[in-house]
Amino acid sequence: MDESHSAGPKLQRAQVRLENERKYGQPLPRVPPKNWILRWLASWNLLGDPIEWDGMIIGVVDPPSRSVWVHDEEQQMTLWRKGFFGKGNLSRSEPTWLKREINRLQIEKRGGRELTAEEITAKRREIRKQFKQERANAIAAAEAEAEVSFAANPEANPVITTVIPSAQTAGLQKKLHETINAHDSSNPLPVLTEDEIPENMEHLQLSLQEAFFLAWAVGCLDHRSTSGAPISLQEFWIQCFEISSPLPQTKRIDNPFLIQYVAYHHFRSLGWVVKSGIKFCVDFLLYKRGPVFHHAEFAVMIVPVYEDETDRASSPAPLPNSGPISWQWFTTVNRANSQVMKTLVLAHVVMPPSCDVDPSLYDSPEILSRFTVKEILIRRFVASRMRD
Repeated sequence: MDESHSAGPKLQRAQVRLENERKYGQPLPRVPPKNWILRWLASWNLLGDPIEWDGMIIGVVDPPSRSVWVHDEEQQMTLWRKGFFGKGNLSRSEPTWLKREINRLQIEKRGGRELTAEEITAKRREIRKQFKQERANAIAAAEAEAEVSFAANPEANPVITTVIPSAQTAGLQKKLHETINAHDSSNPLPVLTEDEIPENMEHLQLSLQEAFFLAWAVGCLDHRSTSGAPISLQEFWIQCFEISSPLPQTKRIDNPFLIQYVAYHHFRSLGWVVKSGIKFCVDFLLYKRGPVFHHAEFAVMIVPVYEDETDRASSPAPLPNSGPISWQWFTTVNRANSQVMKTLVLAHVVMPPSCDVDPSLYDSPEILSRFTVKEILIRRFVASRMRD
């Protein structure tokens, strides 16, 4: 085998990894320190180059969608590339709507070279669909050939010359790579004029948990109302309670935002990248570094636990999974995540009795110290795979 030919894809993969490290290697946004000692150290460049620090990010609270919107493009990419926070409201994950629109206009004008994640996924599915059709045709041809051979000589073994392709022999990855990089070098990529470039209609959408973590734990997010008025951290905390409360003007220990944030903060503070798990019927997905580097290894289902049963009885809206979980639902979720190589984690969020909580604690994050999180790892036993 030609070594230069085999080294090509390896070199390209190494270049992609290095580029991903450069773009997405920083786990969190870097903000100037607020402690006077750290500020003094920073003045002597002992905490890194101040040029590399990130400025404050402006987020607009949108109560109807229970989210916070970031409109500035540079700030959107800061949050996505440094911690994978939020998602583009017009994209699957990374905000790439403007990039896709420019590509579409370039294709119309004669060009378009770099594909977004959504477009690559669409091409991959198209190639797989074509491969499955070719494989089905090959199987049908082999069966017909076997029947003809058996009819001609029933005593001999059927002679089959049709080759049935497999995923390995079909070279699906190679075809995808060729499709992505196929372009006419004699037809250069056209440049759009300023009038032709569309206005970016996309914003980065943060969940309430992500937004409060960025504001409180990281300290890089300033909140604004839809009118542009600034919102203090305590006001935003209270607003999150009100947005998530099933009853207006009610503060309870089992507020859905509070339960979700306890689990979110728990895993984020341990270094995990936490994303929504609604696609797999769970609350969160846990990534070691982020979606760009690896698939999620763990799927988290939050299980609220009441220390005082009277709190459960008086709840106006029962929390999901707070009561007995049926075996049908449990095995369904576990099997769905096992099929996509994810391990199910039950995160038990233990709530203190509301009678032991000072009502003033509901107005600040101090109440988080009264909660505890206990994880239980669930694995589906498959005898044929786990014998070794």
